[in-house]
Amino acid sequence: MKPALVEVTQRIRERSAATRAAYLARVQAAIDRPRGSDRMGCANVAHAFAALPANDKLRVVAERAPHIGVVTAYNDMLSAHQPYEGFPALIRDEARRQGATVQVAGGVPAMCDGVTQGLPGMELSLFSRDTIAMSTAIALTHDVFDAALLLGVCDKIVPGLLIGALHFGHLPCVFVPAGPMSTGLSNNEKSKVREQFAQGLVGRDKLLEAESAAYHGPGTCTFYGTANSNQMLLEAMGLHVPGAAFVHPHAQMREALTREAVRSVLSITKAKRFTPIGRMVDERVIVNAMVALLATGGSTNHLIHWVAVARAAGIRIDWTDFSDLSHATPLLARVYPNGSADVNQFQAAGGPGFVIRELLEGGFMHADVASVVEGGLHEFGKAPHQDGAALRWSALPKASGDEAIVRPAARPFSPEGGLKLLTGNLGRSVIKISAVPDDRHVIEAPARVFASQEELLAAFKAGELERDLIAVVRFQGPRANGMPELHKLTPPLAVLQGKGFKVALVTDGRMSGASGKVPAAIHVSPEALADGPLAKVRDGDVIRLDAVAGTLDALVDAAEWAARPLARITDAASDTNAHGLGRELFGGMRRNVLSAEEGACTWL
Repeated sequence: MKPALVEVTQRIRERSAATRAAYLARVQAAIDRPRGSDRMGCANVAHAFAALPANDKLRVVAERAPHIGVVTAYNDMLSAHQPYEGFPALIRDEARRQGATVQVAGGVPAMCDGVTQGLPGMELSLFSRDTIAMSTAIALTHDVFDAALLLGVCDKIVPGLLIGALHFGHLPCVFVPAGPMSTGLSNNEKSKVREQFAQGLVGRDKLLEAESAAYHGPGTCTFYGTANSNQMLLEAMGLHVPGAAFVHPHAQMREALTREAVRSVLSITKAKRFTPIGRMVDERVIVNAMVALLATGGSTNHLIHWVAVARAAGIRIDWTDFSDLSHATPLLARVYPNGSADVNQFQAAGGPGFVIRELLEGGFMHADVASVVEGGLHEFGKAPHQDGAALRWSALPKASGDEAIVRPAARPFSPEGGLKLLTGNLGRSVIKISAVPDDRHVIEAPARVFASQEELLAAFKAGELERDLIAVVRFQGPRANGMPELHKLTPPLAVLQGKGFKVALVTDGRMSGASGKVPAAIHVSPEALADGPLAKVRDGDVIRLDAVAGTLDALVDAAEWAARPLARITDAASDTNAHGLGRELFGGMRRNVLSAEEGACTWL
């Protein structure tokens, strides 16, 4: 294994020794209890199984058959989650064939960031992750299950389900994806129309036509944003049926993979392969997920989410760990916004399996970890195929299907990963460099300061930004207004960049996993509302964003900078900045929320 992999893993292990030991002790105490229906009172048992068919009651109570709980994020607002509507019936059918029983333990909320982008609902987006985690825990609190299947795909949903499941770490768990939608209008063409609309060159009718051609059917959006990064990370953690991530919802193999998920979770409830999720997700597995994210130029949102996920398992990671791993991890994939390919093309070129195999063979990932299938993580470097009614896995071709999309570790797109940590007198932040042209890795320009994305959009429409500038959008952190994604800023900033201006964004907010080509130092910590130095910036201050050196500084005299007072968000700006949803529903919670670097957790 690569020295950096060993060093970072050992550092995390030592840092987490006490919290991980306490977590594993809680897991073991839960494992040592009698089965749910054996330890519960008769009234509890009767309530739990009142609605089960008589044969299933007999199986689970008298015959002590394995009982699976399903936690589902189904709704048909999300194209990615609409296919889940029929999954419970399919899962029940397969479980009965295997002599097991199933109950849908509960549903979790799942909001679409595409619907709420730039709107008041986005203020609840990040907080929804912890609501999903709590909802998962509420579902599993019925505590009669021998295993769990978790149905979710998108941005906050997978991290929330995973956090909730880790709070029931004594249960074997398998995640069940639904797959991406088929390829529509290319992401590059869609972005061009967005930029044309931002300039007033096309009307709303043309924009809606383009957006509808891009997002046109069931399945996950096809760019490599947070949702599809989730699927890559779950494969790298060994929590999927191998190769399940990017098979279309209506492909014949999707049903076979879902049935296999039932068989897989039952196989790890047995004594000889008992693999509860709390034991399985250890420091090595968390590091493997981080490496997979870096090797594919995945979503910056995971620098928040995976800190929280690790925390739920008693493991402490930070952005320095990501940064050190990034320096030692090759970039093996270029999928939009890091390239022109979508996830269907990525899958055809080799997909997650190719990347995982290359990382394992190159010593960039821990191979000696458990997974939900026998054979461990090496099985995730293979491709599934159907042999009649049976599923089989075979070795992927040694060569990439398309080296413009995915490459072997010996010939990476870059010797370093797609994300980078920036530090300086403005705090700590992260930047996704894999999608940014090399000549934009260093931007030095005067600041223009905004207290909301609406203010920036208004200034752009008024023609006030036609120059080199670094847009500072502050009071967008988790304590301020829930840390909404600011993806709607990408088209206008991209227009300015396309005109030849040097442009960058600096913010304590988030950007969408689909953002990339405009340099953006995001998640600045501490946030402005928590007295972070971003609150000191004034219009005209020269800021230097240097992704090569890994620095982010306001080029202001040190003595003046130290003495400069912090700006405070005014009541008027607050009304513009936070539309009300975040303040009204989560006001008290926001005051106690952890920083972005600590995972922006609200209840864990």
